[in-house]
Amino acid sequence: MSPRTGRPPIENPKSVKMNIRITEQTAKDLQECADALEISRVGVIEKGIQLVKASLDKK
Repeated sequence: MSPRTGRPPIENPKSVKMNIRITEQTAKDLQECADALEISRVGVIEKGIQLVKASLDKK
């Protein structure tokens, strides 16, 4: 029997898809943040969600 081939399963897969509609200015702001932080746009959104959640947890 041969060993399994392919990529190993990841710990926390990103399996949920979301579509959003944003303004041109918001899209530009998002891209500027991603460029400044040198991460993806999704990474910026995830960081933003973590910041909001942290501020809610402080209340």
